[in-house]
Amino acid sequence: MTTVANGVETVLIVEDDSRIQRALERQFTSEGYAVQVVGDGLEALAICARVRPAAVVLDLMLPGLSGREVCKRIKAATIDLPVIILSAVSDVVDKVLLLELGADDYMTKPFSPRELLARVQAAIRRANRLTQIRSAPEKFPESTQVFFGNNVVDFLRMELHRAGELIPLTAHDFKLLKYFIEHAERLVTREELLNDVWGYSFYPSTRTVDNHILKLRQKLEQDPAHPLHFKTVHGSGYKFVMAPVDGVR
Repeated sequence: MTTVANGVETVLIVEDDSRIQRALERQFTSEGYAVQVVGDGLEALAICARVRPAAVVLDLMLPGLSGREVCKRIKAATIDLPVIILSAVSDVVDKVLLLELGADDYMTKPFSPRELLARVQAAIRRANRLTQIRSAPEKFPESTQVFFGNNVVDFLRMELHRAGELIPLTAHDFKLLKYFIEHAERLVTREELLNDVWGYSFYPSTRTVDNHILKLRQKLEQDPAHPLHFKTVHGSGYKFVMAPVDGVR
């Protein structure tokens, strides 16, 4: 749960550029947030462990521990703590990697502080709603568990069990799986996935999608070479099928 002091949520800014530190501190304090600023990844991890912030704004290029490793460790400890990445690197491969590590959003430098503020606030709202649902699930009657084959996925707890075994998934795995479930039994093109799940307004190599589907098959299918659930529609995309239990074809 996010720690709130005197009704004020805290945003942790992990950035070693003093100019960006000052600009972001002004931006977030003007909107009523408490702000903690650090320039070191290990110190950021210590703060997250001691006083959980409402969100983390994380630079990739940090002295000592890299932003990628900081993101990975934060998400391993608290998967639903929003992490928004800042980076001077705009390469698509880096964006995909960060999403797979669990980053909630990604902005490339130079950036608009107001746009960053809006993205952080949206991430905080999503995380707060998730906390509300977990604390009082009876007020939110919509089902949070989905069963397919011998898999059980719980989107509130961000957990997936296959044949009773807990399968580790990244935040991006859950996002992609949720999209497939919401669009089950119909063709979903690679372009749709890149736009709606990855958030691209342009389309890099569609191998990004294919590689991630392969990983989901390896985690969730009994026989990844002959999938029951994540079906390839050759030349078009994929179809998610709510198939019977494994072994029944």
